[in-house]
Amino acid sequence: MEVETETRQSKFRSICVFCGSSQGKKSSYQDAAIELGKELVARNIDLVYGGGSIGLMGLVSQAVHDGGRHVIGVIPKTLMPRELTGETVGELKTVADMHQRKAEMARHSDAFIALPGGYGTLEELLEVITWAQLGIHDKPVGLLNVDGYYNSLLSFIDKAVEEGFISPSARQIIVSAPTAKELVKKLEEYVPCHEGVASKSSWEMEQLGYSQNFDISR
Repeated sequence: MEVETETRQSKFRSICVFCGSSQGKKSSYQDAAIELGKELVARNIDLVYGGGSIGLMGLVSQAVHDGGRHVIGVIPKTLMPRELTGETVGELKTVADMHQRKAEMARHSDAFIALPGGYGTLEELLEVITWAQLGIHDKPVGLLNVDGYYNSLLSFIDKAVEEGFISPSARQIIVSAPTAKELVKKLEEYVPCHEGVASKSSWEMEQLGYSQNFDISR
């Protein structure tokens, strides 16, 4: 898919991308990862991701790296062997465990995007959505809904709203679009919507691995 080549300045300095360590069975998933990488480059946005060079992670990181933007890969030491993750392009940050990985990825990012993925992608996605719901951060969260991959998840969330487990306002936290260009545009226009359960000033930031001097809502 063609991506416009002109450079467009974004309000985001860096975006965290959650995605699978597999490529998936459809070429459209792989094309979407490359398209997203090129869209970040076109908007002068750096990439933060889970490290490694396999699966969709490898495709999006290589596209951003090839485009000349900075790439930060965050990976637990236990996943360092190349046979598990492949070699990370750009800057590599090693952490002790998966909890620190998510905190470090969030700390370096101004927004989040989930490409198609499995358990790990869903776990990372739902955690940053929950943080947004609680008011721990005001960073937008997007689903790149390639070929309707996330339709069933969105239907489940709508069901949870209908049954009273998720508030209608919290449903608005999730931004979704079928293409990278449309999704980034929607994320740019996102207005924070949270329930303010945990104020940023009172939240125990060390739980997320943040410095007390770091503004999580930047």
